[in-house]
Amino acid sequence: MRVLISGASGLIGRALTPALISAGHTPVALVRRAPRANEVQWNPGERLDPKKLAGADAIVHLAGKNVAGRWTEKFKQGVLESRVQGTRTLANAAAEAYRQSGQPRIFISASGISYYGNRGAELLTEESSPGQGFLAEVSQQWEDATAPASDAGVRVVNLRIGVVLAHDGGALKPMLLPFRLGLGGRIGSGKQFWSWISFDDVIGVALFALHNDSLRGPVNTVAPGAVRNEEFVRALGEELHRPTIFPLPAWVVRTFLGEMGEELLLTSTRAEPAKLETAGYPFAHAELRSTIHTAVRRQ
Repeated sequence: MRVLISGASGLIGRALTPALISAGHTPVALVRRAPRANEVQWNPGERLDPKKLAGADAIVHLAGKNVAGRWTEKFKQGVLESRVQGTRTLANAAAEAYRQSGQPRIFISASGISYYGNRGAELLTEESSPGQGFLAEVSQQWEDATAPASDAGVRVVNLRIGVVLAHDGGALKPMLLPFRLGLGGRIGSGKQFWSWISFDDVIGVALFALHNDSLRGPVNTVAPGAVRNEEFVRALGEELHRPTIFPLPAWVVRTFLGEMGEELLLTSTRAEPAKLETAGYPFAHAELRSTIHTAVRRQ
């Protein structure tokens, strides 16, 4: 299978590329600069000639501006546009190409569980309603931008990715230093749910989605056991053999990190991978402590 990847140089893209090769596929990076061998040039804000998708069986769309930063109105607009414009560009090109040649048949696009907003202890499946907040709105528009492809008949999968536990990026890496120094602790009340997933399973779900025709639309890309922040903190402290007695009060998060801290650290989202479990996806890491152990050991 020939698979085009946007965001191939990012955390997920760098791991997905060799995983595709190992599975017998041919990854092709979508790049903005002059293309080299096995690359296709594109500009997320401009129309993409569908002829550039010739021979592609699938597209995996991962590109988008990092949400970490000072959330000025300009910054937030950049985050929104980087996701919506690029997705719409690829979806339109995929739709045109599919009508002309029947390819690509599959369009997998990243999204996030931030789609659901702050929902407390409510158990959330792919059928749950959207939430409120900046990131919820971004995720909704992000997914809506894939509509041209699905309307044309392309199988579209929107991966609503949770808190990624990776050894060299994601949510875990910035937490390690303070925890290793014994300065870790719960964030806010510690009661907010974090829907997490191992890095290996993010890659595994992407590969699974390529071959499983029953998966389409939103797919909660999370492990089958969301935990409260206080439980996550305790598990990390025990793995590092450090105390977790220094809480980070909610008022400090709001004062110094503002809206970003509110949405990334204090929001409670208890999502379950209903579609993945129905489809029989075999999680490589379904238990939090073993996942943290694996990620920390790779540091």
